Amino acid sequence: MKRLFAISLLASVLSMPVQAQLIAAREAPVAMGHMHLNVSDIDEHKRFWVDVIGAEAGKLDTMEYVKYPNALIFLHEQKPTDGTKGSSVNHIGIQFPDVPAMVSKVRAAGVPVVTKAEISRNRAKGDIFFSPSQFRYLAFIMGPDELKIEMFENRALKTPLANHHIHFAGQDDKKMQAWYAEIFGAKPMRRGIFEAADLPGVNLTYTRTDTPQEPIKGRVLDHIGFEIDDLESFCRKLESRGIKFDRPYEHVKSLGFSIAFLTDPWGTNIELTEGLDKL
Repeated sequence: MKRLFAISLLASVLSMPVQAQLIAAREAPVAMGHMHLNVSDIDEHKRFWVDVIGAEAGKLDTMEYVKYPNALIFLHEQKPTDGTKGSSVNHIGIQFPDVPAMVSKVRAAGVPVVTKAEISRNRAKGDIFFSPSQFRYLAFIMGPDELKIEMFENRALKTPLANHHIHFAGQDDKKMQAWYAEIFGAKPMRRGIFEAADLPGVNLTYTRTDTPQEPIKGRVLDHIGFEIDDLESFCRKLESRGIKFDRPYEHVKSLGFSIAFLTDPWGTNIELTEGLDKL
């Protein structure tokens, strides 16, 4: 069943319009690809993503998707086991030119704004807090099925929204940072007070937790995806370093598309693809 669903998904995405949004992936060997959501109500998610957030939606056969620069979001109608909080990916980050305006918009739509001034050196103002180190406003909202999203302000952004970061949580943030640097070539850095690493199209941010976090598979954010050039060789290199794949490299000849699945040491389900950047 999982195999049939994955092939069905890939058949659908190959029909996507040419203006698909994986801009960075067209210019880098490893880059941000997609996120896959398990959702209890596709229509509710489409209203949220399109009417509130501002993403573009489409329907391909039975597959629903939304997209914005450097992210494709696939919506699979399956009741998730839980939200993102408490899992190895605490939330995702989307950047906007004007966060206070977006907070007003999401509040008017009835979307919960759940910001807390969690960073002591940031100055809170109601549901929004200001980061003096970055000169940006930040706010957290809770989307359908308890999908936690950080709205991150980038006043220089030329589009209404764009992908920004994936925020991981685990007991050793430095080990997480080092693993993604070693496996995917992410460039280690610090983002504010956090350990982080950059890949084209996305920042990977890591928070240290006191207790282990749950795996994401089956939750609202079921898996994240990276787009890889020459995926077969990439997978061989990882296998030679002892990386175990949940689903080994497979080229679906009839579709001209390649995929593989693995799980990081902290429970994040990751799909590797080759071909999404051509859509």
